[in-house]
Amino acid sequence: MPAQLGADATTGRLEAGQVRVMFDRVAVVYDLLNTVMTAGLHHRWRTRAVELARVGPGSRVLDVATGTGDLAIALAQRVSPGGEVVGSDFSENMLARARVKGAKALADLPPGEAKANSNGFAQAGPAGLSFEWGDALELPYPDDSFDAATVGFGARNFSDLGRGLREMARVVRPGGRVVVLEMTTPTRPPLSLFFGLWFDRIVPLIGKLAGALAGSKVRRSPSETSIAQAYTYLPNSVKRFHSPIALAAEMEQAGLEEIGYVLMAGGIIAIHGATVNQGGTL
Repeated sequence: MPAQLGADATTGRLEAGQVRVMFDRVAVVYDLLNTVMTAGLHHRWRTRAVELARVGPGSRVLDVATGTGDLAIALAQRVSPGGEVVGSDFSENMLARARVKGAKALADLPPGEAKANSNGFAQAGPAGLSFEWGDALELPYPDDSFDAATVGFGARNFSDLGRGLREMARVVRPGGRVVVLEMTTPTRPPLSLFFGLWFDRIVPLIGKLAGALAGSKVRRSPSETSIAQAYTYLPNSVKRFHSPIALAAEMEQAGLEEIGYVLMAGGIIAIHGATVNQGGTL
């Protein structure tokens, strides 16, 4: 039987199976709702995350919990020519959309530079871009195999944050970068008041409306996660997630150093960047 959100949606904490089911369900509306809820600013935040990854032409990068691939696509543009980006996620529905978007992003390249296969691999000027199934808590990649690893709006969904960060540090070479882009809860009014109203009232309402509009396209059994439930969980997951200072401490425990972060959108967005310990991960 599929995992259900149930009352857990209000706590902002879900088991891994529930998270996977949730993202499989919301994939159909994920990009649209991201744009609506952030007024399109999420692309700017991802651009800043790419800058903190400190990668360039020829670099090899892993984007964990890639979702529909926006951050992976932005990274592919940065590592061209000659680089490679792997987007990893455990939601097949999200990966399917990422592969389509990746192929479309390559359409703007000069003829002959874009190639793709069934796994979504493509050349981006020419940088490799592929999307693969993977569990963030047990990444299927060797130690020290990437120059950087990123996660955008996915860390708060890790069922074990410390383990997820250690896995990201493990697969990045010593001296490479780990970047975490996440939402955080502002503490000072008036932004804190607006944030509370937006995420407690408006976002669940948007999710309910999106679920109703998508209902004609997506059928589900009564036991499956609804889009409305998912967009009750998502704002609550932000509220219970670590503060920027606490997340920095978790990253240090994961074997990272030179940890810093920038706040954007008045303190709603925190982007952490860190370097993998030169002596290896803890």
